[in-house]
Amino acid sequence: MSRNKSTKKKNLFNKKYTPDKLILYFTIFMAIFGAIMIFDASVYKANEEFGDPFHFLKLQTLWIIAGALIATIIYFWDYRKLLKTSLPLIVIIIILLVLVLILGEDINGAKRWFAIGSLPPIQPAEIAKIGIILYLSSWMSTNTYFQENTKVELKGSFLKALLSFGAIVGIVALLIILEPDLGTTMIIATTSFAMFFMAKNNPEHAKYTIVSLLLLLVPLGAIATILAPYRLGRMKTYLDLLLTGEISDPRGDGYQIQQILIGIGSGGFLGKGFGQSRQRYGYLVENTAFTDSIYAIILEELGFLGGTLLVIAWIVFLWRGFKIAANAPDKQGKLLATGITIWLTLQALLNMGANTGLIPLTGIPAPLLSYGGSSTIVTFIGIGILLNISKYSTQTNER
Repeated sequence: MSRNKSTKKKNLFNKKYTPDKLILYFTIFMAIFGAIMIFDASVYKANEEFGDPFHFLKLQTLWIIAGALIATIIYFWDYRKLLKTSLPLIVIIIILLVLVLILGEDINGAKRWFAIGSLPPIQPAEIAKIGIILYLSSWMSTNTYFQENTKVELKGSFLKALLSFGAIVGIVALLIILEPDLGTTMIIATTSFAMFFMAKNNPEHAKYTIVSLLLLLVPLGAIATILAPYRLGRMKTYLDLLLTGEISDPRGDGYQIQQILIGIGSGGFLGKGFGQSRQRYGYLVENTAFTDSIYAIILEELGFLGGTLLVIAWIVFLWRGFKIAANAPDKQGKLLATGITIWLTLQALLNMGANTGLIPLTGIPAPLLSYGGSSTIVTFIGIGILLNISKYSTQTNER
């Protein structure tokens, strides 16, 4: 790099602006709104199990505070220094993913959590979401193949880059799918391929990446089905609903989606009103009313209008996230902002799609809305990094 380019890059990092205000306001609103809805959706369960209607709200509030504090620290820590930790971090994550399969707590046939005494359970797969984005951002920004002046050769540089990429992503995805957790595997694999796709502005690279992704989906789907045959039941329920408009096996595989659609249908355009959900009273499976299916409770109480406003909020987040990526001062920042934006938006849209019958049920939590410690804290970490990058915009602040 020439001295002029080096000086120019240094100057970009010396010019710090205010963080992206829309992302900041979005995060504050969603965290507060999510806590309110978690309280509303969990009252019945909290009273029944703990005799305290505020039990889950108290825990969620602690996780929001912890996540916000960590995000604040990250905001003031140069993201380039954070990326230097990506290699040891991904190694630690892989070790944790192996250990959770051996020592993790078995809940309904799945080993996804470490339970340490009375402490909140830790879910390594959630940490893997941000870990893989950090690692790929660091690796792709320094790998010679992804530099703009290199050529794409299917049997040469592209294949070598793809194999290196596939090795790390494949190990992480395989360990998570063994838990089994198909939803998180889908998010990590899709986000990773999206980053790989966007890391090099070249039509040949784009074509080869899409072909590689399609070749991966078939065996991945087969492995997922073999490891957890119940997914065939979910898929059959979804296809029956899609093709006939009716739910097969409403007392079995179709029970959850039937209860979700009953709640949504009763909510109508404006909803029943806050606190008026009927489905929260044990009709939805286990604790999903305030975790994976909280969007269904929102639609029941706030109606189509409330649900649509949330979709619009995530579209705004997507727009601002890509704007931060476009204006980032270096390739590391661009890839990091892109990965975080795709991850969180994709997770939100998959959750909303599953809770409206647009896609099969996946068990994916809604970022900042669903109850959960690991998910909430990791989401805040991702947004903290995104706000950090937004400080170094290559354009003067218009925010």
